[in-house]
Amino acid sequence: MNLEYFIAKRLSGATSYKSSASTTIIKIAIIAIVIGMVTMIIAIATGLGLQKKIKEKVSAFNGDILVSNFDGNNSQETVNPIPLQQDFYPDFDAVPEVTHVQAVATRAGIIRTATDFEGVLVKGLGADYDWNRIDDYLVEGRFPVFTEGLNTEMLISRYLANRLGFKLGDKVIIFFVDNNSDIPRQLRLDIVGIYESAYQEFDKVYLMADIRHIQRINRWEKDEVGAFEVFVDDFDKVQEINNRVYKNTGSFLRSITVIERNRNIFDWVKLFDFNIGLIISIMIIVAGINMIVALLVLILERTRMIGILKALGTSDWSVRKIFIYNAMYLIGMGLFWGNLIGLAFVYAQRYFGIIELDPETYYVRVAPVYMSFGHILLLNLSVFVLCLLMLLIPSYIITKISPVKSIRFE
Repeated sequence: MNLEYFIAKRLSGATSYKSSASTTIIKIAIIAIVIGMVTMIIAIATGLGLQKKIKEKVSAFNGDILVSNFDGNNSQETVNPIPLQQDFYPDFDAVPEVTHVQAVATRAGIIRTATDFEGVLVKGLGADYDWNRIDDYLVEGRFPVFTEGLNTEMLISRYLANRLGFKLGDKVIIFFVDNNSDIPRQLRLDIVGIYESAYQEFDKVYLMADIRHIQRINRWEKDEVGAFEVFVDDFDKVQEINNRVYKNTGSFLRSITVIERNRNIFDWVKLFDFNIGLIISIMIIVAGINMIVALLVLILERTRMIGILKALGTSDWSVRKIFIYNAMYLIGMGLFWGNLIGLAFVYAQRYFGIIELDPETYYVRVAPVYMSFGHILLLNLSVFVLCLLMLLIPSYIITKISPVKSIRFE
């Protein structure tokens, strides 16, 4: 074992190669592993980062699960109210995985200015609303306060503010169609905060105000709301938790996950897994092929040494291990530099936001990155083991080398 390791170590030095051509091939193999590792790390970090960020964002603005009236209405506007007094509100004790429940209501309206008008959805919120979930998206001002008496504070998106020419402190008049009257009802609100989520489906239409305004405009009672947004502690198990939530909400209410409500977004997000897997597969194959070529060249240049070792009684497997040890060293070098460069990029992207994306397509302005130690360890082990297994086949050539002929080999 020690002799095999010593010979493999000698083979690892650049000065031990007989020709500049073989040295170049070895370097190309190492560079291929480095490039492959950098590409895989970037693909995994950005893919997982986008998945995580988009899921968090859609969930933060919509809740993980929506409990609403079971009336078959799939519009974004809540039409039929449900009682606020529920066994699961404000604490969903029957399902421990539920971390928070908040009452909401939405009503479609129109904002009209001197030069333009825009259709919006006013999302009514109460004192139970968890602002911490969208704290990162507040860009100007502050969040409205709904804990005291009825007020006229509102939160508007930067998209709507820029489109309609609003700024902090401006007053906004919203018109609501009243089915019982030919005259639309009006609601006058003051902008105290501006948010930007880059989640265009939300930014283009939603503004947030006191839920009591929606109750008054809809002529609901004070203890009636439009729906309940439910948050859970493990989003990956949201469907399983939703089944239990549904069983504990009563027969006249339905519960639907944010995934079901935004099927197109989450189906698109799932494609990231396929893309990541495809990139990893291609990079491992490319790196493996380069290592196979490098090993074959090394065996060819060391044919005479192989013959001498065999003539001295060394077994085929022992000789093969010499070259496999050398290949392990080369793979290790490639992995080291690949991890160093790849992780340097990941941290640079995390703290400096080098790569920007189109929010219309990706729902974020800066490419998010996420990669845990477990992902890094699993990736390195997978690349190392798979490349090593690929090298077992070409190393079999050593068993076919004749000691007598190889010693004469020049």
